[in-house]
Amino acid sequence: MIRLGVNIDHVATLRQARGGREPDPVWAAVLAELGGADGITVHLREDRRHIQDRDLRLLRETVRTRLNLEAAVAPEIVAIALEVRPHQVTFVPERRQEVTTEGGLDLLSQRDRVAEAVSRCSDAGIEVSLFLDPDPRQVEAASSVGTSAVELHTGRFADAPEGEPRRRELEALLEAARLVREAGLQLHAGHGLNLENVIDVARIPGMRELNIGHSIVSRAVYLGMERAVAEMRRVIREASGPAPTPGSPWPEAG
Repeated sequence: MIRLGVNIDHVATLRQARGGREPDPVWAAVLAELGGADGITVHLREDRRHIQDRDLRLLRETVRTRLNLEAAVAPEIVAIALEVRPHQVTFVPERRQEVTTEGGLDLLSQRDRVAEAVSRCSDAGIEVSLFLDPDPRQVEAASSVGTSAVELHTGRFADAPEGEPRRRELEALLEAARLVREAGLQLHAGHGLNLENVIDVARIPGMRELNIGHSIVSRAVYLGMERAVAEMRRVIREASGPAPTPGSPWPEAG
């Protein structure tokens, strides 16, 4: 069964727009779990633009499933991770000017720095994942830094037009997923996924975890958090049935 991690950063973004107390991402996490979330994901950015230190500490005390902390490979944030001890840390790139994470971690250019952060978290008993583009060079480097999982960045796939462009991006994800599995690492994915495009990603063999935030929070504005999470949980469960046999056409997203 594929775990669904619900990213609640956008709830905090709405709160920070007014600088007040609501909506509270901690309460959103409770509703997400009631809706069937298998985990809660938050990104504690260095500039604290949405999730705050207070949120992270309260979530560690209240989340009853799994807490996944997205984090830059920065000494301050790694130190906080070691103090709070979430169930999982996912190391991601971080640029101050971006609106949201725009790509995967460049592991090739900072292998030693990432390896040190991975080692410190692993030694503390925290599971570690790396957020990487479906680039074979990046994926093949992952096993050398001691991570236990790779989360494939699905943004290019999600943004690609229907038809051949999207199929090419799906093929890139399939190849990267194969390399992750062959390295003996857990396979995760996320970014830009919604009720339609998540189907193909959930069908990738060996998928263990999907982290989804914006589309769920957007639907929660109309439907409520519990129902929005339950809806995504159902689609992933139905999509993650038997994979197509080798050589057979990949099912179209419905």
